[in-house]
Amino acid sequence: MLKKWLEEAKYAVVFTGAGMSTESGLPDFRSSQKGLWKQKDPSKIASVDALNRNVEEFIAFYRERVLGVKEYGPHQGHYILANWEKEGRIQSVITQNVDGFHQLAGSRRVAELHGTLQELHCQSCGKTYDSSEYVEKSYYCSCGGVLRPSVVLFGETLPQDAFQFVLEEAEASDLFIVLGSSLSVTPANQFPLIAKNNGAKLVIVNQEETELDMYADLVIQDKKIGELLQELDASLN
Repeated sequence: MLKKWLEEAKYAVVFTGAGMSTESGLPDFRSSQKGLWKQKDPSKIASVDALNRNVEEFIAFYRERVLGVKEYGPHQGHYILANWEKEGRIQSVITQNVDGFHQLAGSRRVAELHGTLQELHCQSCGKTYDSSEYVEKSYYCSCGGVLRPSVVLFGETLPQDAFQFVLEEAEASDLFIVLGSSLSVTPANQFPLIAKNNGAKLVIVNQEETELDMYADLVIQDKKIGELLQELDASLN
């Protein structure tokens, strides 16, 4: 059924969440039992308040996350999506992930709703740096300001340009495919409903139930994302 819909779609959009990244080996930020996540409350340490009041702990937390992203990379599913974009099968990728793996795999029309760990910027002057600065333990801009990851922190709003792009993509889509998102984070979880309300078929691929399953035209829970994408790619070609 999904193969048929992909072949017929004139404007297919893919929306990815943590499940897309965990198949690369990257720990799930919300459920991981790894030390840093287990010991820290992300909403307190990954916040604007922490950046302003507790910069050393903030940097230590995010350096671990940057190192984690550098350790892994895109999996076959990321490359398939990038190739589908080149072939015109999908028009864009919307992601809640901050690892930058879609771009590393070659996707071009990507909206990063929650920013990226691949880049840092100065909290004072806004100058951008590669996140390798954190790897090298370089935490300050040439102006003296603190370098922070270009991610959306707790207490910040989504980047307006990304939000507007995603809104337009959701409204334009006739097929909206969710890959590996629990769809529990607002406002990101509103976009599948916007697509659905504008006439798109909604497909949700996730290992567990989501809050939006009842609205989906197709729910797939018994396949890993990479496996499903490889099967679809083989059948499409």
